[in-house]
Amino acid sequence: MLCKTHLWGAPPWTVDFRPARRALPDHVDFAIVGGGFSGLSAAAWLRRLAPGRSVIVLESAALGDGASGRTGGMALGETAAGPLPGLGDVLAGYKKILRALRIDAGIELSGVWELGRSTPAKRSPIAWSDSGDLKVVRLVSGGTVDPGRVLTGLARAAEKAGARIVENAEVRAIDFSDPPRLHIRRKLRRRIQHKEIRAGQVLFATNASSLRLSGLQASAVPRLTFALATAPLSAAQLKAIGLSSRRPFYTIDFPYLWGRLLDSNGVIFGAGLVPAYVGARSSKSGAHDLHRYDVRYGQAADRLRSLESRVRNLHTALASVPITHRWGGPILFTEKMRPIFRWHPRSKQVMVLAGYNGHGVVLSVYLGKWAAEALLAFRSLPSWH
Repeated sequence: MLCKTHLWGAPPWTVDFRPARRALPDHVDFAIVGGGFSGLSAAAWLRRLAPGRSVIVLESAALGDGASGRTGGMALGETAAGPLPGLGDVLAGYKKILRALRIDAGIELSGVWELGRSTPAKRSPIAWSDSGDLKVVRLVSGGTVDPGRVLTGLARAAEKAGARIVENAEVRAIDFSDPPRLHIRRKLRRRIQHKEIRAGQVLFATNASSLRLSGLQASAVPRLTFALATAPLSAAQLKAIGLSSRRPFYTIDFPYLWGRLLDSNGVIFGAGLVPAYVGARSSKSGAHDLHRYDVRYGQAADRLRSLESRVRNLHTALASVPITHRWGGPILFTEKMRPIFRWHPRSKQVMVLAGYNGHGVVLSVYLGKWAAEALLAFRSLPSWH
């Protein structure tokens, strides 16, 4: 079976970081399961706030193979459920984190267009045909980042601070003992290593993967969502389709569509979901349900073909533009669209952070820092649940 990097296609981002090869320890103060935005942010801040405590990040594949490396890089404020009690200014906090960790994220926060098929703005720069007349409704806070550069920067900051990052180290099970014990299957060059690590505290930052391990199988729904990127457009083409301002966009009604420009002047368009596989063939950890999809075949390929057809029909300037990338990425939906940020129901030594409902680019990094502070008892968890 191909690795999920190939199954889900290739996004236009690269992660320019590979962690140093290190042996797995027998015990750590903090074990973080998941090497995405949340996990790497938490690792960096744990070491910055408590440099004498040991931290390990356990990533089941390679950094960037999950949701964090397969997002479109849309930087949105608040949560999908809007502002929540105690959340604070997410975009301002995100920028502060990037500055503190010295991360060049390629961030642009010039605002985001909300598009709709009714009550458009009087002077809409966008006029597309997509199940009606799709036009700008209003401008909201936000923008874009380069996900590959963010992941690279977070990983470098975490490793520089002293966190240990281990790729191809899948957590297969957890014993909710005191201290918790993680059972790990690690792929080495010529063999498979099975290892048990005792951790003073654990953070599950796996989002749509490993729902059974994190205790979320009954409270969250994973989906695979899709995107494609075009070849670079000319200035005339960008003007024709209303994207000369370079602002990203998303629709506030259905059918859903979102997108943004790349530095190359290519445009990303995203939409479409398929559900995770369920049933007897699902893995015991719940980590591989989405990984059975291949964007080249079946339902996933159908969704991408449908998306490409929509893009070509939005405007005559897009009718024959080449498509350079097609890919999918996992997304986790939760009740009332609120992120899950709580202690595991089976242990007050295990924290769970997941479920960004499409707002994870900024929110995951922001809440990763909060998780580090909470694990160190510097800050309480939110009261959203």
